[in-house]
Amino acid sequence: MKDFHKVVDSLFIKKNVDLYITGSNAYLLSSEIATLISGRYIEIKMLPLSFKEYVSSSGNELDLANKYRKYIEFSSFPYVLELDENNDIIKDYLEGLLNTIVLKDVVQRNKISDILVFKSVLRFIFDNIGSKLSSKKIADTLTSSGRKVDSKTVEKYLQALMECYVIYQASRYNIKGKEYLKTLDKYYVVDIGLRYSLLGTSFRDSGHILENVVYLELLRRGQEVYIGKINDLEVDFVAMSKNNMTYIQVAASIRDEKTLERELIPLEKIDDSYPKYILTLDDVPEANHKGIKIVNALDWLLGKV
Repeated sequence: MKDFHKVVDSLFIKKNVDLYITGSNAYLLSSEIATLISGRYIEIKMLPLSFKEYVSSSGNELDLANKYRKYIEFSSFPYVLELDENNDIIKDYLEGLLNTIVLKDVVQRNKISDILVFKSVLRFIFDNIGSKLSSKKIADTLTSSGRKVDSKTVEKYLQALMECYVIYQASRYNIKGKEYLKTLDKYYVVDIGLRYSLLGTSFRDSGHILENVVYLELLRRGQEVYIGKINDLEVDFVAMSKNNMTYIQVAASIRDEKTLERELIPLEKIDDSYPKYILTLDDVPEANHKGIKIVNALDWLLGKV
């Protein structure tokens, strides 16, 4: 079982068969596979464990808040479950996984020569999950801090990281105009444990971390996920499927009345009848505000809502 987990975590691609697994540490990209064996492969896109899968490994749903903390801090990669919550071993494992992804899959594949600048871009994205970004903004910020880089190079690095499934891009969608926007995307990381490994556990941002977890869960559920724009306001996620659309706001806590109001206002301005949710870590009973459901995020992640 340990060997299987290692294979899944590295998402190794087995050659010379018609079934290929692609993901965050793939040795051939899906486009490269298609070129080599057109029409003779099945692509399975994989993500690390969902929170529901992580909880089920413990055998019960007790102390969910503590399980969630471990889920984001220790990592959602399956092999970590075999490491008995040993902080030092898990840290070494994640550092090794990150170095393999960065140095083998991305740097070597894309012939990146300035590794320090590349790592600066990676750190910037990891540090700014859930923030609206552009390649120019990233380039200007890094250049002003002493890491000179242009926006075209940043675009190249971002594309390389997305191709190897280290980060995911969420584009913006104009809800009122029903059109896709081409500026100021957001980025999310494949695993929060990797983020802690690179930045350290002092980089805690519970709201954006929860947002990252929710984004990946929506992908697991087969949704196309966008950042919603309604007039000058923003909806964290617009999740689309063939016959449905769901609007989701994510907030670590809404106990403060101003925070609750801030989360409600964009959803209230949407005049269609699709479901609207606010997901929060607050341990509160499910509530309904003018058709907007306020639910506990952990219950939602477990599929109870």
